[in-house]
Amino acid sequence: MVKILVIIVGGPSSNNVDVKLAKILGIKHVKLIYKEFPDGESYIRYPRPEVIKNEDVVIVQSLYKPQSKHIFELLLAIDAAKDFGAKKVTSVVPYLAYSRQDKRFLEGEPISVKTLLKTIKNAGTDYFITVDIHKEYSLKHFGEEAYNVTAMGELAKHIKENVKPVNPIVLAPDKGALVHARKVAEILGNVDYDYLEKKRDLITGEIEVRPKELTVKNRDVIIVDDIISTGGTVALAATSVRKQGARKVIVGCTHALLVGNAREKLSKAKIDYIVATDTVPSEYSKVTVAPAIAEVLKQILKI
Repeated sequence: MVKILVIIVGGPSSNNVDVKLAKILGIKHVKLIYKEFPDGESYIRYPRPEVIKNEDVVIVQSLYKPQSKHIFELLLAIDAAKDFGAKKVTSVVPYLAYSRQDKRFLEGEPISVKTLLKTIKNAGTDYFITVDIHKEYSLKHFGEEAYNVTAMGELAKHIKENVKPVNPIVLAPDKGALVHARKVAEILGNVDYDYLEKKRDLITGEIEVRPKELTVKNRDVIIVDDIISTGGTVALAATSVRKQGARKVIVGCTHALLVGNAREKLSKAKIDYIVATDTVPSEYSKVTVAPAIAEVLKQILKI
């Protein structure tokens, strides 16, 4: 007998990942009722709380801007699910806010991602799933039942099918993101991959970035990263490889936050193609993370 699983969205920030998961897994789906009070406080309600009693419940809530509102909606949904008798609660958080504050950069700072993960766990989460967390070691703050899913495989497939890059090279904007470049290169057919290093022109003083070892001349360059925030890093990388003779510049990222004038920076960089996922809504969100998340849910919940 197939276990019935309820997938529940805590507010408006699931970006339809919940609907896609329910369809892929063939399971029951419930939408939370939500609103904001005149004073700014959040309200959520399970329309039929009796349906989650003694069931495994998956709550899907991405934590993009406004982060504090979306975080608190998630906590309310988790706590209420346990109150209504949910057997196990899995929190699926496609984009995890505060993941870049994974250490103390200045004396006196909190480790924000630790605070958030501990709070999500203490609210009643049994299993936690996120997508391309900035530093995977941060999941230790939740505990053993935390899972990081990568969207790089889905991004690579999309680029392969829709862009059909010629003589491609996959570049990470820094050494820390090399794992993403390696994954994309593998899906594209074990093509070349490298990471970019910042270098200052000794004559002009301008900063540019170059691949550590490989050349980009007459090649289609695919720049991949977990997050595009202000767009500065990707714009600099794209502009630099253009100057170095790249034939085409393609950018893929998991979380397109696009804060401030990021879109303007990306436009000026003359990037040929940009693709992101649906962890955060944007005009570039052409790839869904639902299939990758569904595979993990099958494993941990024995669906």
